[in-house]
Amino acid sequence: MSKDLELLAKKMVKFAKDSGADEAEVIARTGQEMTAKIRLGKVELLQEAGSRALGLRVFKDKREALTYTSDMRDDALLALAQETVALAKLSEPDELHELPTKDLMAEQVPDLGLYDESFLSVSADDALEMAKRGEKAAMESDKRISNSDGASWSRVAGEVAFANSQGFAGSYRGSYGSLYVEPVCEDQDDKKRNGYWWTGSRKLSEMATPEEVGRVAAKRTLDQLGAKKLPTGKVAVVFDPEAARAIIGIVAGAANGSAFYRKSTFLLEKEGQAIAAKGFTLVDDPLRFGAPGSRPFDGEGLAARRNVIVDGGVLKTILCDTYTGRKLNRASTGSASRGVGGGPGPSTSNLYLEAGDMSPEEIIRSTGDGLYVTSMMGFGFNPVTGDFSRGAAGFLIKNGELSHAVSEVTISANFNDLLMNIDAIGNDLDFRSSTTSPTLRVSEMMLAGN
Repeated sequence: MSKDLELLAKKMVKFAKDSGADEAEVIARTGQEMTAKIRLGKVELLQEAGSRALGLRVFKDKREALTYTSDMRDDALLALAQETVALAKLSEPDELHELPTKDLMAEQVPDLGLYDESFLSVSADDALEMAKRGEKAAMESDKRISNSDGASWSRVAGEVAFANSQGFAGSYRGSYGSLYVEPVCEDQDDKKRNGYWWTGSRKLSEMATPEEVGRVAAKRTLDQLGAKKLPTGKVAVVFDPEAARAIIGIVAGAANGSAFYRKSTFLLEKEGQAIAAKGFTLVDDPLRFGAPGSRPFDGEGLAARRNVIVDGGVLKTILCDTYTGRKLNRASTGSASRGVGGGPGPSTSNLYLEAGDMSPEEIIRSTGDGLYVTSMMGFGFNPVTGDFSRGAAGFLIKNGELSHAVSEVTISANFNDLLMNIDAIGNDLDFRSSTTSPTLRVSEMMLAGN
């Protein structure tokens, strides 16, 4: 079926060229989505939808226009092509508005194991049942679990095709499913504590069982009982993988071509310099087999490639699409991403911090005293200065062991110092998400509490 979508994309490129476009590119997507959510055993949401859409980008006299449609009739597509070229003539010219050259286009579309047809055999009843099983396992694991914010099972399966006037055309299919469980318990003074856990994969058979997800969610919730503030001061901070994802996401956002040419990043003028501890190697790899963010080509038809953003602490690569690369007088890194309704921009695919050789238990034990962070709240980050401040919750580390739960504290540091002070990286990397990190420790951060 993706070949049919590919032929449609190629047809639209022809319509655009016939309508007077100097260059054109088309992205087309189809998808089937389902979400089933329950709360306290009762159905809260059951949603199933199919979609089909096409996005067109044209250049005319160095002027750009973007449009999209869900009407795939030939007369409607031809009319859209004509209207898009007319819109381009009204836009401002930009000498950089050109497609990538033909020699840069992907020469093949590798099979990366992104699609599992088994997801389409999951009925609405099946999805509701898995959500119910996950919530039930959480509720029955301990009588202190008194409430629930629900459990949801969802999946998406679809196809994407891309074609342009440079002669490139390619397509692939993908799928992904997830289950999320969020139980609630009551703490002292009628405070509510909620936790969560989840599973996700491109393959149905690789997802954790609902019962396993529910039990872990219940434990993470109950572990927060008796949470206290801590005294203000400087502490070592250990980030669990769920919290550490936010840290590496910030680094990738700062090492982005758009941020560089706009001069809105604390990493400006630091290429080739040490920006993090020696053990810190950050990779973006769209070619990982079966991973959530994998893709055989990028949003401009360029071959997908593995990029090492930070290598042994040294900033090596700034992620660029074609336009941002030209703004910075460099080549694209094959990192363009785009949706049907917008143009391309540099983005990550499978972003991960390479694992270290210490287990999470070893990191905690060697920390002595500090804070173990399991979640962060708020959006306290200045991308220009690197100043970072977020609300945090987790556990006190006392004499190398997890002690009581901690909440209502704030952790802060400048990211230049934070990255340099990473002194331990765990071996617990997994690829449930397209942005992932093992456990990591920062030797010193400021904690604001009592």
